[in-house]
Amino acid sequence: MANITYTPKDILQQEFKTKMRGYDPVEVDEFLDGVIKDYEAYNKEILTLQEENDRLNAKIAQLSKNQATNSRNQSESTSKSQTVTNFDILKRLSNLEKEVFGKKLDQEENEEIRTSQSTDDYSRSNDTRLRDNRTTESRSNTNRSSGDDDLEKTRQF
Repeated sequence: MANITYTPKDILQQEFKTKMRGYDPVEVDEFLDGVIKDYEAYNKEILTLQEENDRLNAKIAQLSKNQATNSRNQSESTSKSQTVTNFDILKRLSNLEKEVFGKKLDQEENEEIRTSQSTDDYSRSNDTRLRDNRTTESRSNTNRSSGDDDLEKTRQF
């Protein structure tokens, strides 16, 4: 605060010498009373503003501390919430795909199962035919070879 030369009390107690042809002392006193009132009002306003300034500076310091703490907590929670958010998004996307494509996929799977079953049935029937043919051929070969052996033996006699 600036250096104050006169306080309201100094102004009130100031006495001036009187001279001939000087200012009217009553007028000077009334004027000085007005100056004192203004001076006191300015002092009150200065004190009020200083208190408000101190209060606001304290609040700024407190908010700065809170902001530093919040920014640390927020950076930690942001990474966690992004992970959760990404997981949630993937889960929702998966559910949507199941809903939209699930019916088509189920139908395709059922068709594939039917196709594979019919293919398996066809393969089994072919395998059975092949086995039957092989069995028949091996029997005939056995019969032929035993018949050929009999002919050989007969010839030797």
